[in-house]
Amino acid sequence: MFFWLIKHLLVLYSSNFSIICHLTFRVIASLLLALFISLGIGSYVIKRFHNLRFFQIVRENGPKAHIQKQGTPTMGGIIILLSIFISVMMWADLSNLYVWYVSFILITYGILGLIDDFLKIKRKSTVGLSALHKYFWQSLIALTLIITMFILDHNIVSTQLVVPFFKNFMPQLGIWYIVLAYFVVVGTSNSVNLSDGLDGLAIMPIILITAGLALVASITSDIYFSYCLHIPYLALSGELIIVCAAIIGAGIGFLWFNTYPAQIFMGDVGSLSLGGTLGIIAVLLRQECLLLIMGGVFVIETISVILQIIYFKLFKKRIFKMTPIHHHFELKGCPEPRLIVRFWIISLILVLFGLITLKIR
Repeated sequence: MFFWLIKHLLVLYSSNFSIICHLTFRVIASLLLALFISLGIGSYVIKRFHNLRFFQIVRENGPKAHIQKQGTPTMGGIIILLSIFISVMMWADLSNLYVWYVSFILITYGILGLIDDFLKIKRKSTVGLSALHKYFWQSLIALTLIITMFILDHNIVSTQLVVPFFKNFMPQLGIWYIVLAYFVVVGTSNSVNLSDGLDGLAIMPIILITAGLALVASITSDIYFSYCLHIPYLALSGELIIVCAAIIGAGIGFLWFNTYPAQIFMGDVGSLSLGGTLGIIAVLLRQECLLLIMGGVFVIETISVILQIIYFKLFKKRIFKMTPIHHHFELKGCPEPRLIVRFWIISLILVLFGLITLKIR
């Protein structure tokens, strides 16, 4: 909105405001605005939610150390979502469809997560929406958007699959693009949701992955660099850097309150929406495989749950003490702060490795 206003001022007053329209300026402004909003409203939201008794419901069969988290407010993802949305509306070019695609997932998945969190608080239970209902709405939202994207932007580049390490192998997916994009968006949303179990564990990998995707968006929006790295040139992807900057700023601001010991938890309103947002950004950049690498922490967490369920159904035994796998390491005696930082380090390594694959394709 602010960007739109400045563009019109440029027409009236020559180039006095031209620096404000520059992408670099808007990226920094988007990050800082989201950061200051999240820092500014964080304390108020924590206090308000505490008074409303919007407390985290700790599962009874979870680690005993988590009982002390019972009185900590949840639904802190609202801080992140508000910060991102306001910053994006202020600094992004709203004529760019990519901005609206991402905003759609951010808001709708946020609303779905908010309903889920509210039901948990109301029922004083760890069960909000049933798994079937949650998955149904996630699927409906994702498919609605992806099919719309396929209809509006159906071309050779937009439905290519970029495969790491193989620069001359970019298969054309056609209608299968819808299937792949669906699993990326819904799968990433649920993976982040599963991983959000320790103070600050999920938000830092989200920040790191988003920074990696922002760099990729910068490359794909430049025809020269995209050609050099043999990845699709996407003219509209430049505005995704603004969105990524807002996510990073909001995430850093939220981490101020969410770091151990957390003053507030993200809740499903944050994890479902941010996971889905990472997924749709990767789809728009044609970097689904890259997201799989950079988001390896979330992948490992999800696989641990799947393996535990399958193995228990087959042999009535458990592979891990508890899943997701971060609980397994907790029960083995690893202190929560140490475990969190180690997961952050692993996430950083995976993001850097993912970016290297772009160079060696």
